[in-house]
Amino acid sequence: MYRFSPLPTFPQSPALTGDDVEQKRAEILDYFHATFDRYEQLFEGLTCDEAFYKKPIALRHPLIFYFGHTATFFINKLLLAGWVETRINPKFESMFAIGVDEMSWDDLSEAHYDWPAVDEVKAYRQQVRMTVDELIRNKSLALPITWDDPWWVVLMGVEHERIHLETSSVLIRQHQLDFVKAHPAWAPCRVSGAAPVNSLVDIPSTVVHLGRERKAPGHYGWDNEFGHRVATVAAFQSSRYLVSNAEFLAFVEAGGYADEALWEPEGLAWRQYARAVHPCFWIKSSAGWRLRLMLEAVEMPWDWPVETNYHEAKAFCRWKSRVSGQSVRLPSEDEWQALCAYSGANEPVAANLQLAHYASSCPVNTFVQGPLFDVVGNVWQWCETPIYPLEGFDVHPIYDDFTTPTFDERHNLIKGGSWISSGNLASPASRYAFRRHFFQHAGFRYIVSSASGQHLSSHYETDRLLSEYAEFHYGDEYFGVTNFPRTLAQLAIQAMAGKPAKKALDLGCATGRASFELARHFDRVTGIDFSARFISLGIRLAEEGRLRYTLVEEGELVAYKERSLAALGLADVAGKVEFFQGDACNLKPLFAGYDLILAANLIDRLYDPASFLQDVHQRLNPGGILLIASPYTWLPEHTQRENWVGGFKRDGESFTTLDGLKALLGRHFRLLDEPLAVPFVIRETRRKFQHTLSEVTLWERR
Repeated sequence: MYRFSPLPTFPQSPALTGDDVEQKRAEILDYFHATFDRYEQLFEGLTCDEAFYKKPIALRHPLIFYFGHTATFFINKLLLAGWVETRINPKFESMFAIGVDEMSWDDLSEAHYDWPAVDEVKAYRQQVRMTVDELIRNKSLALPITWDDPWWVVLMGVEHERIHLETSSVLIRQHQLDFVKAHPAWAPCRVSGAAPVNSLVDIPSTVVHLGRERKAPGHYGWDNEFGHRVATVAAFQSSRYLVSNAEFLAFVEAGGYADEALWEPEGLAWRQYARAVHPCFWIKSSAGWRLRLMLEAVEMPWDWPVETNYHEAKAFCRWKSRVSGQSVRLPSEDEWQALCAYSGANEPVAANLQLAHYASSCPVNTFVQGPLFDVVGNVWQWCETPIYPLEGFDVHPIYDDFTTPTFDERHNLIKGGSWISSGNLASPASRYAFRRHFFQHAGFRYIVSSASGQHLSSHYETDRLLSEYAEFHYGDEYFGVTNFPRTLAQLAIQAMAGKPAKKALDLGCATGRASFELARHFDRVTGIDFSARFISLGIRLAEEGRLRYTLVEEGELVAYKERSLAALGLADVAGKVEFFQGDACNLKPLFAGYDLILAANLIDRLYDPASFLQDVHQRLNPGGILLIASPYTWLPEHTQRENWVGGFKRDGESFTTLDGLKALLGRHFRLLDEPLAVPFVIRETRRKFQHTLSEVTLWERR
């Protein structure tokens, strides 16, 4: 191991509790100014104004955007919180607001921006500094600071700037060398030697607890950290060290980048697009390999951790599996937390973290943490797990798009922090995720395990129609109208009094709420819908117990919703429900022998409703119940005019759908009672709803 000397302390996230309000105020003020200073100091490593305007990489804005972005964030969020009443510079606070990832709303076209001069942005930053300084000094402060306190938004601004301290340092590292210069505040490690030979350490089975309590956070946290998850992690083996440049060189020299069998399709597409043949920060020259640091290039330190994106780390693990004959892969988030617990890294430990030692990574055998090295610090570590919301996740109303855009199965978690990670970034509880092809100060360690990598769904349903149906089935009730699928299920169950209740069929089940409700009474429920998109939501809910979707508020604004079977009292019956895609007019023979068939808002959407009605008795047991609900909204785009069951004149007289039902069902069914009008409401936007009456009829098979 090497000796290291700590640098002057960079203030860390203040605790949100305490007894001395004025001391806490001073602590927050120091925390704010130290972060603001350090961020501006980062840009002192640029050689000229041109460096601010030329993009380091095509997929990001030029650095002038990030120089202004963190300052405008304070004003934009404090306006929402009600602590700032007027804008400082409306143009800047629009121009610098959004554009830090590859999301659909990020406009990276240079033609759309007339970037201001560097001095203008510096002057703007100074105005923001004075504004926030005045707020911190003069606003009323009560402890503890909680999630819904405007002081939380001040801390949010500081932590946001610390995130960009790190991400901007990566962009500077990707900039042309002639655009950067050495800076005494950003001195890298100068120690290097022979790389240690990696080995495996046995990690015992353990139970890990993820998530923080929103009511008592202790320190600032981002929305994705709050909630809970308890998981039992099976025993596995972990590499003692992070993968070093030397260890990764063997993969490069073995032709790993050219071997397509080692790459997943997404990774292969990236590798081909980027024409990658070695890690991004490696530089090959006639004199040998060099490593690009933030402000310079140095002779390759082979004992430092390699820095890659997820795809490269994944390909290395596949290669390692091939040459070792073991099941090598990246750790899941749960397994990384197990490493933390086993190594003691959940508590403060010596680490290349929080700008305490170097402005770069350092040898992988410098910072020992239990039987391992660098469980936290040095470089981030890619995980196998795409980011997903913990149970109880909710967005913060002031920053509702911090995490939710990453719930797309395209962003994988990175854990442990790097040499520049500070504040919340340095916490083992933090949950940051990046697109798998992005570069960060991130490397990896590998594990050996017979278990597959963790993959929990992170998907937020954004399809508008599906989201509206998810809300219709599982969401709020509007205007005092009770939940429609639940009401129908209750009517069906009431009609089944004294009858067998082994099997029920929910035909046209959509997203499946009635299927789950029927399972309260029936031994087995089958939900069938023509749309695979619809039943995918029911399947997801049955498998995972919860569902996430977005609802349009107005225009492009959306609200994020999460519903769980447990909250609806349906968790215990989910195992009794199965979903299939199928055509109600042409069902497979196996779908028969039911004691109940529920057909909700179905018949006026069928292409041949008569054939369904004439044959449905074959699916029911004698004495079984058929419940039909429909608003009788006959439309040619769903059902050709000649196939309508009713809603037209026959022999000069009105022929209703109820008349048609009696004619088609009368031979095999008995109408149990008079039709019942059941209302339902479908939410389209925050201010627009469909209010409809569905006519319900109950039929008993003769």
